[in-house]
Amino acid sequence: MTHTDSAAPTAPESGMTHRQILEALVGLLAGLFTALLSTTIVATALPTIIGDLQGSQTAYAWVITTALLANAASTPIWGKLADLFNKKLLVQLSLIIFVVGSIVAGFAHNVPVLLVARVIQGIGMGGLTALVVAIIGSIVSPRERGRYSGYMGAVMAVSMSGGPILGGVIVDSPLGWRWTFFVCVPLAVVALVLLQRTLHLDTERKSDVSIDWLGAALLTAGVSVLLIWVSFAGKADYYAWMSAQSAILVITGLALLALTVLVESKAKDPIIPLKIVTERTTGLAIIASVAVGIGMFGATTFLGQYFQTARGYSPTAAGMLTIPMVAGMLVGSVVSGQLITRFGKWKPFVVGGSILLIIGFALLGTLDHETGLVPVGVYMAIVGLGMGSLMQNLVLAVQNTVSVQNIGAASSSVAFFRTFGGAIGVSVLGSVLATRVADLSAQGFAAIGIDTGGSAAGGNLDIGSLPEPIQLVIRAAYGDATGRIFLIAAGFAVIAAIAVALLPNRPLRRTIDLEVEPGLTEEELAPRS
Repeated sequence: MTHTDSAAPTAPESGMTHRQILEALVGLLAGLFTALLSTTIVATALPTIIGDLQGSQTAYAWVITTALLANAASTPIWGKLADLFNKKLLVQLSLIIFVVGSIVAGFAHNVPVLLVARVIQGIGMGGLTALVVAIIGSIVSPRERGRYSGYMGAVMAVSMSGGPILGGVIVDSPLGWRWTFFVCVPLAVVALVLLQRTLHLDTERKSDVSIDWLGAALLTAGVSVLLIWVSFAGKADYYAWMSAQSAILVITGLALLALTVLVESKAKDPIIPLKIVTERTTGLAIIASVAVGIGMFGATTFLGQYFQTARGYSPTAAGMLTIPMVAGMLVGSVVSGQLITRFGKWKPFVVGGSILLIIGFALLGTLDHETGLVPVGVYMAIVGLGMGSLMQNLVLAVQNTVSVQNIGAASSSVAFFRTFGGAIGVSVLGSVLATRVADLSAQGFAAIGIDTGGSAAGGNLDIGSLPEPIQLVIRAAYGDATGRIFLIAAGFAVIAAIAVALLPNRPLRRTIDLEVEPGLTEEELAPRS
């Protein structure tokens, strides 16, 4: 067995120095930065985009949901490909797909075309999400991975802080919202060049390769059917929660997911290996990731809408107002990564992060249309600290339990379920928000003598074109309804906290591969308390 000094920057198995690893990370993180920037730019610009394209609150949620769903569905495929083919080529391919989606989105003239473009973007983002983590896992030992995960967290924080501001500036400028998509194209080209120059990986080719396309298709179809049901149920123009249409969609979705499990159990190379995801650490991390995804993507998606629609701020100002959350994420990810590398202990950070999420979301649950901006900023910073301490370290805990050959599949499985949770969160919380806004708007209109029949808030989100009395009612409705979705997010954060508390507290190994200590089970490797 080979040992390394605790201060050594890398594990010797990788054959790479600390400087070489940093050089390889430059192109990887540039690509990740581009994809994340596109997401955060859209989050700020979305109220303007949906208003210009004459979309509804449901369309607002689905612009995010389609990208997350495509991201989630493609992530396991990219992760499996990462265990079979050259990872550098796959990263470059995912960037090219992302560029194509960005160009189509920039030229979209209606919501359906925009949704198609978001699907293409989501497929590219799925590749970047899975492959960046998988490549880091294949060249750095878990004990040293904390510092590099910290770098990744810093890039995520910068993109998440810069995206809303840049998106707001572009929307408020003569360029218009279409350039929130076009601006990502040159950034992706730069990332491609950097990857070609800095990332050098051996090509891995295996004979008799089998990709489980059927499993991926069934999984995507099952999730999509359930999300469609959640998005449109309970709305007057569609169908009630308790109706024949609802029953058909629920039964169909569950049947497709059950069939997915059956196919995965028999597939030669399953998209989501059941033996990996049912291992205790991975299984609990997946449960936590779903809960985190619901809260993180679902709740935070609507922060930009809260600041613009409920509070009347410009897109630029709305972007600036999200900085406290991103600053908290930056501090949480970088500090936790450095401390994990120094002390080798990861569990206190994921447990602490989940508790901070509960506190932050619960405090955001008190929001209404008159809440002071200082308290809102403090609440968002707490949520950011929790996210930064939790997200990447959950992946680290899972990577510590699998061999290097399965890092791609295990890492992408966690990323898949987190994004899958995000798609659920955006769809479910968007539906809750739309229903609550409709109720509050009807009450507000009744108070000023306008009878809308309870359907005032389901249509066009171009609120600025409405008469001022109508604007005031709808803005107040959005502001007062937003708190409810954060309370729901807090409930899911509780589930995440329970799951991470039950994670086995296995020490981080100093070696790249698990098999350097053969014959030891998870229980034997776990520390005795």
